[in-house]
Amino acid sequence: MNTIQYKFLLQRAATLLSVAILTLALVAALSGLLVGFNYQPAAGKAYDSVQWIATQLTSGRLILGLHQWAGNGLIIAGLVQIPILFLGRQARRSWFTAWVSGFALTACAIALGWTAMILPWDQLGFWRLRVELSTLGSLPILGTLINQVLLGGGGMDTRALVHFYAIHSYILSLVAIGLALTHLIALVVHEQQERDAVLQQLERLVDDAEVATEAATQAESGSEVDPVTSQG
Repeated sequence: MNTIQYKFLLQRAATLLSVAILTLALVAALSGLLVGFNYQPAAGKAYDSVQWIATQLTSGRLILGLHQWAGNGLIIAGLVQIPILFLGRQARRSWFTAWVSGFALTACAIALGWTAMILPWDQLGFWRLRVELSTLGSLPILGTLINQVLLGGGGMDTRALVHFYAIHSYILSLVAIGLALTHLIALVVHEQQERDAVLQQLERLVDDAEVATEAATQAESGSEVDPVTSQG
């Protein structure tokens, strides 16, 4: 019984976390869409556009804060859920789907945070990304490919900013929402399958108990002796 309760608590925690993950992904996407209406992905305009959103746009600072906190919360929730999924692992395809999608979603959330680093075009993001890209660019074979995809084959300029903006806003965001939906659906399906399995076990136990009771009743009635017959 304790094992069943333990697994049930892990499954319910994973399902609730998946709901929170999907909610955070949608909040991040919606707030990012609102930011994107006024953001200008150009080397000479990105910083000023972010400052204008924060200081001049109505509720702009709130929108930026929601976008940042939802992104960070998505990473934290994904990292918390990975050990829960590992501890509650089950030999079902739905649980395996939830495990793979949850792991991929966490990696995608980290990638979203990393690609967002350069978008404000401030000193911290610029130099941090430049150092990290130089490290990645030193990798054999992959270094050139990374430079082409992320920077467009050039340096840290408007082209690189546009590449990061497109990867962050369109590719990774859509992938994250798709993974969050897949993750939640897989866990809901798994929970329903587990519930059906438990109900089937209970029905079998009830049927076995009824059969045993009926057999015991027949045995007792067969062993009884009629007093009149015995006296004759």
